[in-house]
Amino acid sequence: MPKIRPEDLDRISEEMRRTILLRQGAGRVRVIVHMDTCGIAAGGRSIMKALMEEIEERQIKDVLLITSGCAGLCNREPMVTVELEDEPPVKYVDLTPEKIKRIFKEHVINGQVVIEYTLAIEAKG
Repeated sequence: MPKIRPEDLDRISEEMRRTILLRQGAGRVRVIVHMDTCGIAAGGRSIMKALMEEIEERQIKDVLLITSGCAGLCNREPMVTVELEDEPPVKYVDLTPEKIKRIFKEHVINGQVVIEYTLAIEAKG
């Protein structure tokens, strides 16, 4: 096992800080990636990776990225729920990294729901 250098500790610390902020911070938007066994098997990790890359590249600070278990629609995975402040949650299904990048740009950044990938817009309450 290689030795850890001081600069490695700084890098590890920064990565952990970003991970904790993504999972626990306060944000204008919550993006929930459904990552139970069915979601992971269907490609949920690639969706999570694409979202993390978008957040990193755009240096977004007000998006809370979290995971959850199965939403009960295993045949529609990978699935993501987007919750904008003061808006009803929107559930997106049958995702690919390309689709989630479009959803991120249009819905998360610009507030416009991408209807063709939507399963449901949930009642707020």
